[in-house]
Amino acid sequence: MRFFLSQIRKVSTQAARRRVVVTGSGAITPLGNNVGESWQRLLAGESAISRLGEEFKGLPCQVAAQIPKERLQLDKHLSKSDIKLMSPATQLAVMAADEALAMAQLKPSELSPEQRERFGVCVGMGMFDLSEVYGAWQQLQRGYNRVSPYFVPRLLPNMACGHISMRHGLRGPNHSVSTACATGAHAIGDALRFIRNGDADIMLAGSGEACIDPLSIAGFCRLRALSTSFNDNPAIASRPFDKARDGFVMGEGAAVLVLEELEHAQARGAPILAELLGYGLSGDAHHITSPSEDGAGATLAMLRALKDADVAASDVSYVNAHATSTPTGDRIEAHAIKRVFGAHAANVFVSSTKGAHGHLLGSSGNLEALFVVHACADNQLPPSINVTDLDVDINVVQKACQWSESKHERRVALKNSFGFGGTNASLCISSFTNNSNC
Repeated sequence: MRFFLSQIRKVSTQAARRRVVVTGSGAITPLGNNVGESWQRLLAGESAISRLGEEFKGLPCQVAAQIPKERLQLDKHLSKSDIKLMSPATQLAVMAADEALAMAQLKPSELSPEQRERFGVCVGMGMFDLSEVYGAWQQLQRGYNRVSPYFVPRLLPNMACGHISMRHGLRGPNHSVSTACATGAHAIGDALRFIRNGDADIMLAGSGEACIDPLSIAGFCRLRALSTSFNDNPAIASRPFDKARDGFVMGEGAAVLVLEELEHAQARGAPILAELLGYGLSGDAHHITSPSEDGAGATLAMLRALKDADVAASDVSYVNAHATSTPTGDRIEAHAIKRVFGAHAANVFVSSTKGAHGHLLGSSGNLEALFVVHACADNQLPPSINVTDLDVDINVVQKACQWSESKHERRVALKNSFGFGGTNASLCISSFTNNSNC
């Protein structure tokens, strides 16, 4: 009797829970200045990784996935005051949010005050640009008055969230996340919960990151985390799941999704790209930078995402892996994927898009979740490029391909994101179906 009562409660809870869909996306990436360009170049198997400049001379790693400053045309999007007040990562996040709002057909200025009170922002940052710190230190040596009054505000990880909120008059939840390389995925997952819990009807969720500077590169080199074997051929330096991988390639950029309660989105005729079904979190409790050999943390995050989504492992047909192109991390994640899916793992496509755009640190999980959203919408799987000698026993997508036989077939994916300190997140995302039983 108790079993049947618990099942009834479970069904009741799932039926009553607010469904959350994705109605817009925006991105500034090494691949392009917008979602469309970034997505098409990703599907084409292109790489945006290039050689670093003279200021990085002498460092073991000489490659990164950079966004050329001249390509950004900041003055077309931001005022001189904005540029002075915002760090580079915040600038990117603000621009990505603008694109996401446009795609979602939302103009916050046209919303009522009550509607803007139900519209929140959950945008994070993994780490700030260290050049801001040593630049201010150099100014301090010349005198106290040389230090910019905007120095501290530009550093704060929550400022992207704050600026987006102020720019659009959004008074809903204003929440920032900083969980190393899991930041973007956690931001999206937390925003999902804000909507489910009734704290908001719409959330802008994601992260921005821009910390490709000599000190950051030097620091990660000292950790032996970066690729150093492909300095003369940057385009192939990031190679998740390939036997020759030797470390990650740092990238920069921002990605923001518009998450919206389903009935709210349908009432205003919003475009629906995908549905966010579940969110799982865990901790490794093992080491400051390395996951445990058994992949327990990654396994728990994926299982919890499936449980939260009320989805069986056999329903999942794609995993967008965190895989950063490190010898240990990729292998452990592959083992965790096999542990979660068991015999079904042979039917699950897996890819890591970091071969194309590098590792955006705190902005990696949100950018890659954005790619999963568009994979769901377009029925296309993005590839893991630069795989010439696969050394993991999983079904890695090496060229972009059709996901399912029919565009109308429901497609379910997991998106993994893991960070230093042993913090893990997994998102369950699916193509949208207007079925209340899903």
